[in-house]
Amino acid sequence: MFKVRDMSAYVFSPPTIQAIPIVGSDKLFPVNRIFCVGRNYEAHAKEMGVEVDREAPFYFTKSATSISMAEGSISYAKRTQNYHYEMELVLAIGTAGLDVGIDQAESLIFGCAAGLDMTRRDLQNNSKKQGRPWDTGKDVEESAVITPIRPIAEVPSFARARIYMSQNGEMKQESDLELMVWSVPEIIADLSTLYHLQPGDLIYTGTPAGVGPVERGDKLVGGVDGVAEFTVSIT
Repeated sequence: MFKVRDMSAYVFSPPTIQAIPIVGSDKLFPVNRIFCVGRNYEAHAKEMGVEVDREAPFYFTKSATSISMAEGSISYAKRTQNYHYEMELVLAIGTAGLDVGIDQAESLIFGCAAGLDMTRRDLQNNSKKQGRPWDTGKDVEESAVITPIRPIAEVPSFARARIYMSQNGEMKQESDLELMVWSVPEIIADLSTLYHLQPGDLIYTGTPAGVGPVERGDKLVGGVDGVAEFTVSIT
């Protein structure tokens, strides 16, 4: 890779680094890549009319520019009539790793956050029917909603904790991390056989059952016990 140190060498200014606040620190977590795990709760897979793949997890990605802090408001995406919330635990990778064993996987984690994988469900479903990639359904601006990252030493457990989300005061998603098909160590270990994981990578670990559409004006309150809680509105 050609490394440039003189900013005048670029034809325009490089993109701004996307960064996330860290709980209890004035430093920021710079975002590298965003990986997302699909169908990691059996009940969610059933509500989507598909089976869980128990041979290995499967993944899709979002651009770092899709990051949106879980505060204030997020925009209703363009060119969709069916924009869905998906509540998730997010892992923040702080140490590089390739072909990592399950017993070493947790050592790569810098911290955890709560997040939403916002999805243009109509575009995703159309892509599925046509055998096309999901990019326009999943890699959407402001769709990787995330709270500040809590350092791993302050997270009581990511093996068992309540994960939940309400919409306008009505509980829509409520489950437990222990019901994930693939555990946190299993996800990291498997993903590290496909990619050389790097500091700054984020992993959205999948959503439980209860996903559904949002409308402008909706208020979403979600969280993972021991990690974070947030409130956002849709505009």
